[in-house]
Amino acid sequence: MTTSTDAAVFDEREQAAVGAMPGRLVRAWSDHDADAFAALFAEDGALILPGVYVSGRAAIREHMAEAYRGVYRGTTVTGRPIAVKPLGPGAVALLTEGGVIAAGSTELAAADAIRASWILTKRDGEWLLSVYQNSPRDPA
Repeated sequence: MTTSTDAAVFDEREQAAVGAMPGRLVRAWSDHDADAFAALFAEDGALILPGVYVSGRAAIREHMAEAYRGVYRGTTVTGRPIAVKPLGPGAVALLTEGGVIAAGSTELAAADAIRASWILTKRDGEWLLSVYQNSPRDPA
């Protein structure tokens, strides 16, 4: 993972907290826990996926609860940070690679690989997702 740092804005402790976010999402997803997934987002956070835009923590929770019963049933996800880019005090961009692993599979299919942008903001001492957006890793 590469990091652009301004020590006054973003120290190693903050980088570790931000870098832990993908693991938190992977755990919430593996449990198909829509509440835990939505708790990663700020109240006014946004989830942007191909063909999907959901705004607000409550709406994100509802969207994921429905998806875990439907299209994401039995799936898992993988993801790893590839870069952290501090944007200013209390704001950071986290870039990751990963994707949704199909139900019954143990490996990520190339067609399901994504790159994602996570915009996190620190609110009341906690890093939360303000925006999560992903797109296919490889051109169609």
